[in-house]
Amino acid sequence: MSKIKNAFRNGFTTGTCAQAAAKGAGFMLRTQKLLKRVKVETPSGVKLLLKLIDQKIEKESAFCGIVKDAGDDPDITNGVKIYAKVKFSHQKGVSIKGGEGVGMVTKPGLAVDVGEYAINPTPRKMIAKEMSRYLPEDRGLEVVISAPRGEGLAKRTFNPRLGVVGGISIIGTTGIVLPKSTEAYKASLSLQLDVLKASGVKRAVLVLGYVGEKFAKEALRLQGDSIIKIGDHVGFMLKACAKKKIKDILLVGHIGKLVKVACGQFNTHSKFGDNRIRTIAHYAKTYKAKRSVIEELLKQATSEATIDILRKNRLMGVFGKIAQKVVITINEFLDTELMVRCILLSLKGEILGAYPKENGYE
Repeated sequence: MSKIKNAFRNGFTTGTCAQAAAKGAGFMLRTQKLLKRVKVETPSGVKLLLKLIDQKIEKESAFCGIVKDAGDDPDITNGVKIYAKVKFSHQKGVSIKGGEGVGMVTKPGLAVDVGEYAINPTPRKMIAKEMSRYLPEDRGLEVVISAPRGEGLAKRTFNPRLGVVGGISIIGTTGIVLPKSTEAYKASLSLQLDVLKASGVKRAVLVLGYVGEKFAKEALRLQGDSIIKIGDHVGFMLKACAKKKIKDILLVGHIGKLVKVACGQFNTHSKFGDNRIRTIAHYAKTYKAKRSVIEELLKQATSEATIDILRKNRLMGVFGKIAQKVVITINEFLDTELMVRCILLSLKGEILGAYPKENGYE
């Protein structure tokens, strides 16, 4: 199957910035030699050669930074400087901490535990991997990631609402930023449907992001070029499927996105609204959840945080009802006969709910 080229320039994440800065600082600490550029391989396998800034070398530590480049995506952190300081430690192994401008997690439901710096698991893994080659035999390495403008920038993001205080999050599951929210991007998505249809594939597998894509590849064992990653553009792609007479659609994604579709939001970007928690609480109420459970749900900052609450109260069927509502809402939205199936996932790729169930997804 031929590939559709992205019409816009890709960028790289804050996680990749932290990985590259840490690698550069680690190299300079061990060699005591100045490094101007550093090569890194992102979690998705893309190889980058990035320019280092503000390099400093001392006997026990080294310091450098990377300027974040979001490509053609309207990313608020574009141009921010992400720094890493690597120093020898008496504690063996690699420890990773946050510094100035990196937020601290204060509420459950995120990928990082409460009380930890908001450096997500994938960037942590990539930093640790880079540091392993510079570890001394008798000591460890401490890595401190900082973003001097982070605290100010974070006030313009959802971090305060999510319980991340004091700065930005160091994130990125793939390491690469793909341009979204552009007409050209939507046009490329439509072209992917054309290629899919021309190849004889009868079912369109639409995934909203990395979580859905990983599930489709690993759990459903689908080929990568048969899966279309649609981002926030759910309504656009559903209409495109109907127009191109693709009548079998499998929609797969994280609960945080698909619950928005259940309440009629067909562009899942946060600027178009956010009724995730209220919607989950509503369906819990229809499932005869106790008032105390509803109140606890409404206090949560993320949809992910509601999962454990519903599980411990034996209310996981709520997600099945939401999956059913997603399908009903889509059929009403399109006003045409399509076979629509929906799978709701957690961040870990666990199936929370699916509709219809008889297709073997639950």
